[in-house]
Amino acid sequence: MTRLRTSPRKEPRQARAQATVEAILVATARVLTREGYDRASTNRIAEEAGVSIGSLYQYFPSKEALVTALIDRHIARMRDLLETHLTLLSTASLPVAVRALVELMIEVHAQNPRLHKVIAEQVPRIGRLNRIHEFEREVGDRVRVLLEGRRGELRTANLDLAAFVLVTIVESLTHRAIVEGSPWTDEELADEGTDLVLRYLLREPERAPRAAEPDGPAEAGDRGESSERARRPSGTALQTGR
Repeated sequence: MTRLRTSPRKEPRQARAQATVEAILVATARVLTREGYDRASTNRIAEEAGVSIGSLYQYFPSKEALVTALIDRHIARMRDLLETHLTLLSTASLPVAVRALVELMIEVHAQNPRLHKVIAEQVPRIGRLNRIHEFEREVGDRVRVLLEGRRGELRTANLDLAAFVLVTIVESLTHRAIVEGSPWTDEELADEGTDLVLRYLLREPERAPRAAEPDGPAEAGDRGESSERARRPSGTALQTGR
């Protein structure tokens, strides 16, 4: 079996080359979102980017290499974002810190969920699971440090396990709800996700401040409008050239 080449051919060094690579990656995100992975092609991406196919191949040898570059960029931005937030939350109360983490993950997943889903589906195919797992371990290590300073509040002494469970719960909840779709607003998801984590972590669970209680669950057809109001614009995560 021929092994796919997913590493860039060369790194852009001059400003013009960097602008070309940026245009190619933005175009890749647009084509993947609009047409899906299987229908996307390097020719379509080059056309969308306004560059020749030869220019694209100077930097990326295949479609898989383009998706790999998007994944690596996404991980790098997530790492910087979480590093900043976890540092700022190091002195916050646990309910405030957990709520902020849940809201952050909702916001990250809400940045073009269709693209997020396409990329998530391709991670195993192009051999980037190790990078995802490495990043998740980094997040777990930072969360463990956050928990260490609050050991006396926790019901468990196994902080490694607690950090793993916390990261897994928040990632799974936000990915399923935002990327796969749900009828609930972001506020509702943040409320329930925060309660879930705090009830797991604390000896005497306390509820973080919640949004005003709605009259009932949002209708599925209202999800787009309500969640768009709940989300805050961000320059983080995958950029799609909006």
